[in-house]
Amino acid sequence: MTNIAFIPVRGGSKSIPLKNIKLLNGKPLVYWTAKAANDAQCIDKVVIATDNDDIRSVVKSFNLPKVSLYDRDAENASDTASTESVMLEYINKSNLNDEDNFFLIQATSPLLKSNHIEEMFVKLKSDNADSALSCVRNKRFYWSEDGRPLNYDYRARPRRQDFAGLMMENGACYINSIGNIKRDKNRLSGKISVYEMPEYTAVEIDEPDDFLLIEKLMEKHQND
Repeated sequence: MTNIAFIPVRGGSKSIPLKNIKLLNGKPLVYWTAKAANDAQCIDKVVIATDNDDIRSVVKSFNLPKVSLYDRDAENASDTASTESVMLEYINKSNLNDEDNFFLIQATSPLLKSNHIEEMFVKLKSDNADSALSCVRNKRFYWSEDGRPLNYDYRARPRRQDFAGLMMENGACYINSIGNIKRDKNRLSGKISVYEMPEYTAVEIDEPDDFLLIEKLMEKHQND
């Protein structure tokens, strides 16, 4: 059984041109998740899938021993292509066993650390689950547009410390077997294990201001 970390990055981001290699805390954005996956003891191989020569050149400069590049098809690097499409492209073109584990890691979640990946894999196994995703605990109160509370009773508003909240995907990491992904065409399937990450990891890189915010968070939590 092989554990493969897969990080899809494309060059065509419209909100932030070439955001995956834009510097964050002195390193290209994709470096942080590549380093986390490379340093995770449970990961055997890290594959960075890209369609862009500049990104390829930057990734090669990392000199991370587990990291290799995969040239993704242009059709699966468009604005309308799903992440599952490039996952399946890579899986279908590679000689992988159905029992191998596929860790989908998103470069836009640079607060992911190697210990998170390791703990998530341990929890997947201890839960005897088929797949797993990373989440943060969200204690916001949600309403529908027509004025209905969705996750609490406003007539008995709970204190924050007494409110369990909801688990919210933070987009950092997903785990599934190759066989499940080929069958279900999805990053998740079967019995799903939920791994809770720290609340600050809810922030993802989508807009320019996110770089400023995450740099501050990295400085604060670098030794966590």
